[in-house]
Amino acid sequence: MKTIQFKKWVCVLKFGQYHNGRTGIELVSEKDGSPVAVATVNIPDVYLDKDEVIIKNYSENEGMLDTLVNAKIVEPTGRKVHTGFVECDVCKLLVK
Repeated sequence: MKTIQFKKWVCVLKFGQYHNGRTGIELVSEKDGSPVAVATVNIPDVYLDKDEVIIKNYSENEGMLDTLVNAKIVEPTGRKVHTGFVECDVCKLLVK
């Protein structure tokens, strides 16, 4: 399993699916498996290709996009999605 550093935590990526079949990504502590962050958001009204995700890069997740890009997990598409008061990046998922 690939590990990544997010802020002060060494994490393992846990992939799952939202109720509509879209990919979700959670970061869990490599040390004890406890949840660290949910990297994605699900906005059902926004069109996504099968290999795309929306990354939550604000609030407690600030820095998530850079972390996942540097680890070669995602690549920004240049598209942004409005989620209330903030914008989130639509990214291509680089891992299966």
